[in-house]
Parts: sequence; structure tokens; C-alpha cells
Amino acid sequence: MDDSERLCAYDAFAEDVRREHAEIEAKMDELKAAGKVKSATYRHLFAARITLKDIERRLREHGL
Repeated sequence: MDDSERLCAYDAFAEDVRREHAEIEAKMDELKAAGKVKSATYRHLFAARITLKDIERRLREHGL
């Protein structure tokens, strides 16, 4: 894999992370509106959101 292919792969990864983060936020908003913030699903999404936020932060720090 050359440098341009690697950069494309990182860009695709960054896009996937941001898309998944947005989807999780939307699902959490739905659950919150339904009063299900104590459900296992909400807690699972909360943990995933924290992980994705950290990955996004690291990507931004590296200019991706």
C-alpha cells in the first residue's frame, strides 16, 4: 500500500467514524425522547459514543 492509498484509507476510516457517531447520537436522542435513558441499549450507545468521540478527537489532532 503506497502513501496515497493509505491516506485514502484513513480518510474513509475518519468518515466512517463520524457517520457512526452521528447515527449513535440520533439513536440516543430517540431513546431519550422515549424516556429510556436507563436502558441497556442507551448505556451501550453511550459507551460507543464516548469511544467514537475520542477517536474523532485523535483524528482531528492529526489533521484527518
